Amino acid sequence: MEKGNYEAGEDLPWNEVVYSLAKDIEGLVRPLFGTPEGGKSVGTNVSGDVTKYVDKVAEETAIERLKPLGINIVSEEVGFIDRGSEYTAVIDPIDGSYNFAAGIPIFAFSFALFRKERPVYSALYEFMTGRYYEAIPGRGAYLNGNPIHVSSGRPEMAAVSFYTRGAGTGLIGRVKRVRVLGAIAVELAYLARGALQAVVDARNYVRPTDVAAGVLLVREAGGIVTDEKGRELRVHLSAEENMNVVAAADETLLRIILEELEGR
Repeated sequence: MEKGNYEAGEDLPWNEVVYSLAKDIEGLVRPLFGTPEGGKSVGTNVSGDVTKYVDKVAEETAIERLKPLGINIVSEEVGFIDRGSEYTAVIDPIDGSYNFAAGIPIFAFSFALFRKERPVYSALYEFMTGRYYEAIPGRGAYLNGNPIHVSSGRPEMAAVSFYTRGAGTGLIGRVKRVRVLGAIAVELAYLARGALQAVVDARNYVRPTDVAAGVLLVREAGGIVTDEKGRELRVHLSAEENMNVVAAADETLLRIILEELEGR
């Protein structure tokens, strides 16, 4: 299928396309897990961050596999690839590449498809566990084909993933547990399936490629995603924009998080 006689749309079986792509990447990168070769620096990406060898291998595979579909691609390392399509895939071929290089088994392939600015499908594949998450607007979120939902409860019993450079540290005393797993796409998926109750990154560091898939997962699982001011988070088709992310299972916990980020 070459561009010019085919353009992928919403009628394509994206679950099959993305799962197959994720498995192809898995086969290439698994032998590199925890090795010096996998973590070797091979340059910098469009945002100036270090590109690891495993990032390069995974991204090149993803771009090559998606090319025949004729869609635009936004990827962490190379940025925006414009093919003149109204559809854009926002991908992070290895979310959590530091974990990967260090031998920490928390990393994933992250994929979100947009028609113009509207999300139409997202998926995340955890290489080490085989968990395949999906979300479709208006149709819910799923883990290996089974519906998933966020888990609400008393805020003081919540488990929260919290990245900060000093803002909102009072939150630590208002929840049960604070986690930092080093792969925000995975952490958003954990929120969607009820393993965490909130995910917060207040470093103005996260990029759309990190969270595009996870934001739709959380929302379709019944959660809320805003910026640090409580405004609905908009995911733009960019690999360079920096943002803060506040995702929570319910309004009560969200309000507490925003209070602390505001210093109240």
